[in-house]
Amino acid sequence: MTIAAFIIGCEIGFWVFVVAGLVFRYILGMKRIGALLLVVTPVVDLVLITATVIDLRNGATASFVHGLAAIYIGVSVAFGHQMIRWADVRFAHRFAGAPAPEPKPKHGTAHARRERQTWFLHLLAWIIGCLILLGMIWFVDDESRTADLGSMIWGWAAILGIDFIWSFSYTFWPKKA
Repeated sequence: MTIAAFIIGCEIGFWVFVVAGLVFRYILGMKRIGALLLVVTPVVDLVLITATVIDLRNGATASFVHGLAAIYIGVSVAFGHQMIRWADVRFAHRFAGAPAPEPKPKHGTAHARRERQTWFLHLLAWIIGCLILLGMIWFVDDESRTADLGSMIWGWAAILGIDFIWSFSYTFWPKKA
């Protein structure tokens, strides 16, 4: 199995744990098992980073896909709680009679604040992902095998910069209703 397929499998696994946790919590009424399944979703990240490190340890040249594993983990850690909360609110509304989720603010200062908060989560994801990428570079200790990982740090930094400009632009030019 290639590392790319493993990353896809881990993404699927993450959502399987989330949906299973919500099914146990709201449909089957087994709140403890549901909570346990939701709490163990980070185990998927640990499995992914372990598989990536093993692949590199076995002599693989670090590629975009290895870097994608670091990005996935950074995004999962930074945004994971928010993604689970998003699914939980909707599942509770649909299956447990909870109130409908509040819509995202679409205009004005509330929208600008949400955009800034999302950018700060993106920054956190970038920091975590870059630390993992740097760890992989250090672990492999062979520039010829890790050049793609260093490039990913700079590419992601450019995307983060563009996201900063986009997200903070709403602070100065709020979206109008």
